[in-house]
Amino acid sequence: QVQLVESGGGLVQAGGSLRLSCAASGRIFRINTMGWYRQAPGKQRELVATMTNGGSTNYADSVKGRFTISRDNAKNTVYLQMNSLKPEDTAVYYCNLRTTVGNYWGQGTQVTVSS
Repeated sequence: QVQLVESGGGLVQAGGSLRLSCAASGRIFRINTMGWYRQAPGKQRELVATMTNGGSTNYADSVKGRFTISRDNAKNTVYLQMNSLKPEDTAVYYCNLRTTVGNYWGQGTQVTVSS
């Protein structure tokens, strides 16, 4: 069993910053990627940013230049530094872990950006 525990969400004014964290634990086999997705009300879940074991990153166009993903492989933890937040970034943010044997999701953390 794999558990993902997210933290760091909250309410922030437009232009502000937040840092999300996600720690993975349990029976973790080889990790391929860790990353973040988000889902706004009435919309489908979408990719925000991912990072492979080799350090390659992939960002949604809407967050490039504002968000930065990083990982601490020794702690099986992934971070998302979010700067210059906009109201349209408001969503539930989900941590994602992909290994050779499974695809896992966190419970989600709410990020609300007020204008």
